[in-house]
Amino acid sequence: MTTQAPVGSGFGADSTAAEVLDGIDLTGRLALVTGGYSGIGLEVVRALANVGARVLAPARRLDVAREALDGIPGVEIAELDLADQGSVATYAAEVLDREDDIDILIGNAGVMACPEGRTADGWELQLATNHLGHFALVNRLWPALSGGARVVSVSSTGHHLSGMRWDDPDFVTGYDKWLAYGQSKTANVLFAVHLDARGREHGVRAHALHPGAILTPLGRHLQPEDVDRVLKYGADGDAVMPDFKSPEAGAATAVWAATSPLLADRGGLYLEDCDVALPSTGLDPDKDGTAGVKDYALDPAEAERLWKWSVERTGVSAF
Repeated sequence: MTTQAPVGSGFGADSTAAEVLDGIDLTGRLALVTGGYSGIGLEVVRALANVGARVLAPARRLDVAREALDGIPGVEIAELDLADQGSVATYAAEVLDREDDIDILIGNAGVMACPEGRTADGWELQLATNHLGHFALVNRLWPALSGGARVVSVSSTGHHLSGMRWDDPDFVTGYDKWLAYGQSKTANVLFAVHLDARGREHGVRAHALHPGAILTPLGRHLQPEDVDRVLKYGADGDAVMPDFKSPEAGAATAVWAATSPLLADRGGLYLEDCDVALPSTGLDPDKDGTAGVKDYALDPAEAERLWKWSVERTGVSAF
């Protein structure tokens, strides 16, 4: 893993995906973006397509995806439900039948703080969708990724809420939607850490990132009692709304991770605001304007443990 320290990208919290990609030509390149028809995913797809990439945009809701992506050139839509391992296997097989090389894979789709749910396998829904679905997809697509691809895992500052709950990852003994979300976002980071460690000898580099706070449909499950988790309070005690990014700015760190020459020889990093994030220790988000990354999310031993556990669950591994 490369050192968690900013590299001086020249971009920042307000940069947009289009600005990050200015001067970059992706003609002839193939990208795959999960969740690419809503929120920041839609802006990621639009930005990549606008600089010449052909983009695979798998979707659980095909009608919604077709309407949202209509008019964006070079986009191909097919069915994929990340919470269904059978669907992941079918989609990956279809892609490998017709594609030899995937240059960029951005795992953007996810659910947040949803009511308790289980997959057909009995797995907790947030961990199953946000992590295990992407884990299986990347491993099944490995023949098309090895040889120079970048894999980008969209995590969140939500990883601060919980590390891996090895004693009860499926919340059998009591569900907490925010701890479940936090665990899944930590898993997103750990996945990138181990994928990079194992994949770099094959030319594959991986990163995880926090896109920023953005008002998107990801928050559709939030309830009134969740408001305190996003509000700040001033000295007078009055609530102050946090600074939300536009979807275009929210997409910027993902496309920077996928394309920046500054990351050509770096991997296994956690990014935010279009640069490498600092460790969270000692950071004050209100004062420093950044949240940073927890040590447990970058722990190589923890990342390897998650990888082995995920292989046991999904039955799939590229290594």
